[in-house]
Amino acid sequence: MALEEPGRPVLLALRGLGLGDLLASVPALRALRRAHPGHHFVLATPAYLGGLLPLIGGVDELIDVSGPGPVPYASPDVAVNLHGSGPESIQALRRTRPGRLLTHTHPAVPGSDGPAWNAETHERERWCSLLDWYGIAADPDDLALGDPGPGPLPGGEVVIHPGAAFPARQWPPDRFAQVAAELVREGHRVVVTGGVTEIALARHVAALAGLPEESVLAGRTNLPELAALTAHASLVVCGDTGMAHLATAVGTPSVILYGPIPPALWGPPPGRPHIALWAGRRGDPHGDTPSEGLLEIGVPEVLDAVRRLRGVGAR
Repeated sequence: MALEEPGRPVLLALRGLGLGDLLASVPALRALRRAHPGHHFVLATPAYLGGLLPLIGGVDELIDVSGPGPVPYASPDVAVNLHGSGPESIQALRRTRPGRLLTHTHPAVPGSDGPAWNAETHERERWCSLLDWYGIAADPDDLALGDPGPGPLPGGEVVIHPGAAFPARQWPPDRFAQVAAELVREGHRVVVTGGVTEIALARHVAALAGLPEESVLAGRTNLPELAALTAHASLVVCGDTGMAHLATAVGTPSVILYGPIPPALWGPPPGRPHIALWAGRRGDPHGDTPSEGLLEIGVPEVLDAVRRLRGVGAR
């Protein structure tokens, strides 16, 4: 177990979740850095996200943690629960024996202070509000990543990202393919992205759309490369997944399809070049079939949003 760095106090934050979750916590991470400029800042998060830390800034060390713990660290000066409502994450951080623990309160954890968990708070604002309760000012709009550098492609591509963490949030592949095919017909360069577990899905969408094999980038980019690709793209079309947060973080216009979870809780901030489509139906975000509301969003509606956003597709 790692110990507090001698001569320098440690600030430890737990966020053992995925890409979108990390990006939603960027405003809180930056606020913690400003509030503790002399601390060694350790982030407990999945190791595969480490490539984005230079673009976020302020984090000195990553320890590989997936889920609410355990957290292999001992005696930090300050520990911050940016993971969830607990009790598992609260107890995991308590076991590190921090000098001070910042967390939401939970009735199953006696002696836990902090604000109560509000399920209807937007994810970015949730963590900023937590810090504000402890006297740390945080701006939920402070979410832009640093410059990722040149992309792996010339730039100006339309990125289609058909995957999602759960089937309930995944729009049907044939509909993504119809959108891609229409954009190609109108003269746009289209690429299909995804993680290593989404290669087959990306290839299927590309095949249905009549795209060449080289347009499938799923499994061929690491996170810094994906960030650079997204930053230099003209548009992103995706579901409620990490790519939606990445497009927001690098300032690329996006059309985002929401299913069981409303954009009021996980969507892009207002006043940005993004269109969030939602049919108004809530459901189980971890379901094993596409949510009813997501299926109510049709191809014409998505294409209309694409054309309204910065004139993409317009002749």
